[in-house]
Amino acid sequence: MKKLMKSVLLAALVFAGMQSQAQQLEPKEFTINGKVKSGAKGEKVILSKSSAGGSAVKVDSTQLGADRSFTIKSKESDRGSFFTVNIAERQKVVLLVEGGETFNINADGTPKDAKGNGGKAEVTGSKNMEYYAQIDQLMQAFAAKVTVWNEEYAAAEEKKDTKKIAEIQQSFAKADGERLTVIRKLLPEMGTSLVALFTANNFLNPETDIEVLKKLAADYEQVQPMPTLAKMFIGQIKRFAGVTIGQDAPDFTLTSPEGKPVALSSLRGKYVLIDFWASWCGPCRMENPNVVRMYDKFKEKGFDIYGVSLDDNEKAWKTAIAKDNLKWQHGSELKKWNSGVAQTYGVNAIPATFLVDKDGKIIAKNLRGPALESKLTELLGGAQ
Repeated sequence: MKKLMKSVLLAALVFAGMQSQAQQLEPKEFTINGKVKSGAKGEKVILSKSSAGGSAVKVDSTQLGADRSFTIKSKESDRGSFFTVNIAERQKVVLLVEGGETFNINADGTPKDAKGNGGKAEVTGSKNMEYYAQIDQLMQAFAAKVTVWNEEYAAAEEKKDTKKIAEIQQSFAKADGERLTVIRKLLPEMGTSLVALFTANNFLNPETDIEVLKKLAADYEQVQPMPTLAKMFIGQIKRFAGVTIGQDAPDFTLTSPEGKPVALSSLRGKYVLIDFWASWCGPCRMENPNVVRMYDKFKEKGFDIYGVSLDDNEKAWKTAIAKDNLKWQHGSELKKWNSGVAQTYGVNAIPATFLVDKDGKIIAKNLRGPALESKLTELLGGAQ
């Protein structure tokens, strides 16, 4: 139940961190005019741009005038980035910038308190910001409900009131569904805009909304020059689309611990578990004894495993294989999260597994523990 949604602000900055391999586009100027209700002459206003990893890089700064106003002109070089206006270290305002806009900010200049009061800012002059405001209002209303439900849930849990707990969970699920319905209806209106990318990336699930995401990616492929974030989004969606259940598992060849090339297709004709793991991954190592047991139980019935390691230390990889008694096929690029195979399969957390049938189609994902044993028993029968 403790599923508090991240604020729109934080999610925006996380998404902006995807710009680490930005292509160079012709810069476009934009202007920010601001008025700060609780400001004072001389107070500093800093403009920052979100960069790789979500960190903020200072772009420019100015001071409030006697009338508590300010103006900053800057340039956007990626056709879509997230900027932050920091007002006297008291209030931060997020801007979705594509270039060419004139933003007008009316801010109260106060920090938001524990009750959510203060920290208000209205931004005009941009369709991106109009939609962003709608999404933000939606999220704030949802977060307020979640805060109440969390308090009620804690009280019900203490009293062991299972009926109340079930009611809270149902209310949460209903409100969550309604929130997503509104977001899905808004998305087509946004077109090929920065806020559309932000919304799709932060609120839609590739497992359930893949067709909507594919449509947005296809629309963005027609945009020239292509924004940096759009290019990365398109690649991300193509990776997700390629590894959904029912699709052919993308073939790959990796180097084994013995230094030999091993292709996934060499195991065709068997049910194969593609197991993404690493020697440094605690949950992976904890799951390994169960995977060993499944291998021993079903290997004579047409089951095999291809372990794809996200290690970057060859010795640690080989030592873990020997220590955990992993007797199946293994391969690694020794590039950790820069593994091309992991990126192809859309793996951003491990352990991650893909069960492939005899014809090379993905039939299940992320099966572990009893779920893996149940599926293999269904497919191959019980032990001899």
